[in-house]
Amino acid sequence: MLWNVDLTLVDVAIVTRDAYAEAFRVVTGRPLVKLAPALGRPDSEIVFETLAVNGVVAEDDHLPRFLSALALAFADRRRRLVKDGRAMPGAKDALRAVARLDGVVQSVLTGTIRGNAVLKLKAFKLDSYVDFDLGGYGEEVYPKATLLQVAQGRARERLGTPFTAANTVVIGDSTRDVQAAGIGGAAMIAVASGRSTAAELRGAGADIVLPDLSDAAEVVAAVAALTSPADRVSRGV
Repeated sequence: MLWNVDLTLVDVAIVTRDAYAEAFRVVTGRPLVKLAPALGRPDSEIVFETLAVNGVVAEDDHLPRFLSALALAFADRRRRLVKDGRAMPGAKDALRAVARLDGVVQSVLTGTIRGNAVLKLKAFKLDSYVDFDLGGYGEEVYPKATLLQVAQGRARERLGTPFTAANTVVIGDSTRDVQAAGIGGAAMIAVASGRSTAAELRGAGADIVLPDLSDAAEVVAAVAALTSPADRVSRGV
């Protein structure tokens, strides 16, 4: 099971924007005027577009410097996460309920860089349900569909079995999440808790669309509908 983070499990947009502004200032020496919208994209892509829309020509060292500065800026603001952010409705109960399914391992498939993803989930005590070593993250400079396959490869290496659409489920809130699942090879549960509507998520090809995570039993039923017990028990997701 691979969870998207922002607007699926947590909403910490205010802190994220402030961290981006600080990282931009550190890297360019200029104030941030416009932050490129996330739209389900990885931090690496957002960084390049943010530089471009602010009139900065990207050089070879800009991305690693920016991601390093972003990690530091976000860590400096971690105490604001609970004050200025929130866990999405039902997120903790859904993670806990899915964890009770036999054979399930939960990780993340996120555009957020790993360190920041960990801090976001720790702030709301969601991290204990997630194996971060099996995830796909925004600093890996891949489209999300490729990140999905990277995460499947990590799980195969750890657990010793192939992962396909039969035993991999993505839960996310954007049409990009849905498209990544379709291209990368996973079943898709979409939640209309972000900026994509339920109709848009269905149109993008989601297998199941839920309004949000507030009904944990509904989330578990969706996972069960998309995987067989034999796959979950023997293969781990």
